[in-house]
Amino acid sequence: MVDDLLVARNPDPESSLPYLIRVPLGPAGIVVKARETWPGATKVYCHRAEGWPADAEVVERHPVRSCSRRGPAIDLVLGRARQNRSQLVITRARGREVIFWQTPGTTKQARPGVALPTARASGQVLEIVVDTGEKYPWSFGHQQAVTRRQRLSAGDYAVLRDGAVLAAVERKSVADLAGSLLSGRLTYALADLAALPRAAVVVEDRYSRLFNLEHVSGAAAAEALAEAQARFPAVPIVFCETRPLAQEWAYRWLGACLAELDSAAGTADVEATFAAGGPVPAAAPRPAEVREWARARRLPVSDRGRIPADVVRQFMAETGAAS
Repeated sequence: MVDDLLVARNPDPESSLPYLIRVPLGPAGIVVKARETWPGATKVYCHRAEGWPADAEVVERHPVRSCSRRGPAIDLVLGRARQNRSQLVITRARGREVIFWQTPGTTKQARPGVALPTARASGQVLEIVVDTGEKYPWSFGHQQAVTRRQRLSAGDYAVLRDGAVLAAVERKSVADLAGSLLSGRLTYALADLAALPRAAVVVEDRYSRLFNLEHVSGAAAAEALAEAQARFPAVPIVFCETRPLAQEWAYRWLGACLAELDSAAGTADVEATFAAGGPVPAAAPRPAEVREWARARRLPVSDRGRIPADVVRQFMAETGAAS
């Protein structure tokens, strides 16, 4: 069961980060200091905390739908309708670790309307392995990449690390895609691709071209494509309008996969390096529930306003609500 996201006041008066955030990652959770309680207009700067205090003054508590780590990023989804998605990104700047807490909205504001980059994919010159069975292969002449030929067990283009394929791309024309879908050949190819850490199929045409191929039923091809994607959701099939765009997409995607998987390997046990959050404190009881309990025992409580602390303690001790 996923714990709650807890926000407490930082008891350290000298800290410039006034809040502690307990993120339910791992068996004990992790704790960071933060400037804000949620990324609003901008990204929130965070820093590792020494731990979660036993007498933490919790100011916010939110149910969590999911919390998972993917490489250097921790994805957090709250159980509410609005402002429910955020991400903590662990990175380095000027030789030291920095942590930013961001939402899709703050990320979009930070990079409004960017054009496709012409720089290196993920900041590196790629070495792309081209399958020896690929006829008329992409040369990646307009990208910062070098290629070499090698037999690949799956896909037509790949990036390797220590001799193992990390990510591969299968290239298709729209006619080849339709033919392999209807013959069943693509099912076997997708099964091989799904066994890799990352894989994708890129089509050098528009999706609409499926419906005006000669001697091919567009409805049957589209149905087979949908079934293939439902069966192998980890292998996306991407339509790019032209051969150059398909080549550009594959180049960027292979570079992103290489960077992501390298980051994941470098942060494999990152949650173990944070201070543990400890057991989850019990949620405060509802005032109406405490008043009803107190009146049944003839304890003096007002109809409105603050309930005496000793009454609350008695309620929690008797009902087992204490942490």
